[in-house]
Amino acid sequence: MQEDIDIRKDQDEEQEIDLLELAMKLWKQRKKLIIWSVCGAVLGLVVAFSIPKEYATSVKLAPEITDTKASAGGLGALASMAGLSTGSAAGMDAVYPQLYPDVVSSVPFATGLFDVEVTTDEDGRKMTVRQFLEEETRAPWWSAVIGFPFKVLGAFLSSDEEVDANHKLDSFRLTRDENDLVEALTQRVTASVDQKTSVVTIDVSMQDPLVSAILADTVVARLQAYVTNYRTNKARNDLEYAEKLKEEAKADYYKAQQRYADYLDRNQGIAFRSAQTMRERLENEAALAFNLFNQTAQQVQKAQAKVQENTPVYAIITPATVPVRAASPRKALILVGFTFLAFVACAAWILFLQPMLENAKNK
Repeated sequence: MQEDIDIRKDQDEEQEIDLLELAMKLWKQRKKLIIWSVCGAVLGLVVAFSIPKEYATSVKLAPEITDTKASAGGLGALASMAGLSTGSAAGMDAVYPQLYPDVVSSVPFATGLFDVEVTTDEDGRKMTVRQFLEEETRAPWWSAVIGFPFKVLGAFLSSDEEVDANHKLDSFRLTRDENDLVEALTQRVTASVDQKTSVVTIDVSMQDPLVSAILADTVVARLQAYVTNYRTNKARNDLEYAEKLKEEAKADYYKAQQRYADYLDRNQGIAFRSAQTMRERLENEAALAFNLFNQTAQQVQKAQAKVQENTPVYAIITPATVPVRAASPRKALILVGFTFLAFVACAAWILFLQPMLENAKNK
């Protein structure tokens, strides 16, 4: 037992000696470490100031969800307590909050944002989102350097895509440039959902603060309109059908009423039994037409109430505001990271790589 303790002490002492030797090696080469760290800091500053500023706008909204958990017994409540969502399996709408990110990232939704008019914060110019992405969005200088060989190679391997002068945007068939714009926009406009609370968060990142806020507000409005149109689609169709029946019943009622009035005008004062029978028949037809017209008018009112009932209500928890500070790049973090990496690289060179190369040369 005592021998094991002595062995452990010897190992600890050897480890301390090794660490002290490594620290002494680094201290002797402190000038090189400082030079490498300064070079890393300079490189970090170059990288930090080369990345364009990105301004992020976040909007949080709580959608109205139909309460269908009661129909599923206690299963829905237990799922909510466990942080799970029963989705459409419990009878919820097909477009429930968990599918909102897929709706926002879909091609039709993204292409629908191309024509949204935005205003730049610097000079107040008005342009569409498509124009802003094509003309005002900048990339770091190294992206052009890295992408140049691929552009040259692509020019030789593939023929240029010919676009008709009268080409119109079609989400079913996009051109190469339109597809690139859709990918860029879906990376800048994202949606996420809290699985427990179903709170939807819309995040928009743009290189202009005012454009970011305007686009975020537009995305929220478009998403609300999309879900509202889906939720009220059947009710609106029923309302249109009820209004059609009402107009037909109204026309039939007016015709029956006019026939009854014309008959009374032509046969006023006639006491024949056949005339009385015809008058009663026309009167009954007018009454039946009025009853049908009245019923269809009530159905229209019910259909209008159903549309209003199915229209979802959204509570905006965090509205869109123009960001004051840029969300990226984080220049201080980039500076510290590059300085630390340069220091670690220099230390690895002094402690490991340089001795290995010297030993290889000696052998």
